[in-house]
Amino acid sequence: MDLIPIAIFWGLAIWAFFGRSRRLLYLFFATVPFGSFAAIPTALTGGFTLTPTPLVAVLLVVRQFCSKDELVQGLSLALRPSRMLLLLLFWLLAIVTTLAMPRLFRGQVTVVPVKGTEFMGVAQLQPTPQNLSQALYVTISVLAVLAFARMLRTAPMRQHALKALCLGAAITVMTGMLDFASLYLAPLASMLEPFRTASYALLTNVELEDGKRLVGLMPEASAFGGLALAFLVWLYFLRRAMPAGVLRERVVPVLLLLLLLLVWLSTSSAAYMSMAVFVCMAVAEWTWRAMQARGNALVRRGLSRELATGVGVLFVLLLLVVAFPNLLEPIRRQVDEFVLQKSASSSFEERSMWTRVSWEALMATNGLGVGLGGTRASNYAVALLSNAGVAAGVLYFSFVVQSLLLRRVPVYDLQGQALMHGIRWAYVVPFVTSLMIGTTPDFGIFNAFLYGFSAAIVSTTFALHVGSKPQVPSPHPVVLRSAYDA
Repeated sequence: MDLIPIAIFWGLAIWAFFGRSRRLLYLFFATVPFGSFAAIPTALTGGFTLTPTPLVAVLLVVRQFCSKDELVQGLSLALRPSRMLLLLLFWLLAIVTTLAMPRLFRGQVTVVPVKGTEFMGVAQLQPTPQNLSQALYVTISVLAVLAFARMLRTAPMRQHALKALCLGAAITVMTGMLDFASLYLAPLASMLEPFRTASYALLTNVELEDGKRLVGLMPEASAFGGLALAFLVWLYFLRRAMPAGVLRERVVPVLLLLLLLLVWLSTSSAAYMSMAVFVCMAVAEWTWRAMQARGNALVRRGLSRELATGVGVLFVLLLLVVAFPNLLEPIRRQVDEFVLQKSASSSFEERSMWTRVSWEALMATNGLGVGLGGTRASNYAVALLSNAGVAAGVLYFSFVVQSLLLRRVPVYDLQGQALMHGIRWAYVVPFVTSLMIGTTPDFGIFNAFLYGFSAAIVSTTFALHVGSKPQVPSPHPVVLRSAYDA
């Protein structure tokens, strides 16, 4: 039974690989919600779990750079200081650290094993298979940045990327609803089991007083809540770059509401706190658009409607609270249990211990790090620094600042400006979430997509080759308005 989903995945992967490149883009996002599915039987990998999305990313990289010309262009992009050089240096330094530090500090530093199962368990640093697996994941993420930077240079591929994002969000909603329905329909629970074949611990049946925590097809509720929130944030901030039509005006709002519901049902404290950050970011972004973004109609569109919607929802909520004082009691109880009282839970105690031990390991190595996969934290920044070292961490975060803040889009590329605006705002909330639940140094395939998208927007928007002079398009203004303005 477990071989049927694997066969379906590889059939789709082969179909996408030998078809148009956009097929791999859609398959990439479609596989993201399957975080507990081993696309290769763990019996063949020695217990190592390879989920579908990194494998699709590998196929995407191979497909993108299979020609000599594309490979040369990719290397040129990687070596340019204004594009990917900082990321390349981060990767090289992280790999060197991984090869050297677990042997240099063997038995001298206390760490939290990445694959540990004991509560509050620690061990002495030594080379482990997790060094190889984490180095592999980071390598895939770095190569994916280069691939996306080359793939998403044209306007049609940009729109395919946004549609693929909607597909991933829709499948996330579907898997969450199936998991919720499995609580009442036993046959559905058995149908989901073939997609839960990862070798690591899966917390899929955690019961609460009010029901079951939603996990979809992710390893645990916090991972599913973070995933649903990430899709929610990205669709909210990137939707303005979509052309007017059913997808932007009808489908995306429905997906946003359903994703919001799934975040709530996940009962993830990190997702709840990140939702508060998202609300603050949405208000700040709306204010910025109203006051600063006067040169781009795509960025400014919808301001009045969004204000009216927000005020209307707030007014209705106030009326309901006045009429039914106990209406918000379930919400208050949920927030109190999963956020305000989180510090008293064993989970919080253990995760805090992970971060503390990993930070102490960084100090014990004088900032050199213990190697990728050497220790586990519950804070992405601490995980990155303690694994890769301070120098590699500085290179990585410098690359992030360069990608999101320092790059400028040509003034004539209004759609590119709208996309870059959305990418910058969309990055913040998932990053805040990673500071609460991020356990490994891998920045992830999703961030690879954002970084690559950012580079693609500013690199060769209207040029055929890297280094050639961009040609400013001169379509009739009416054509631009009919395509993107509603």
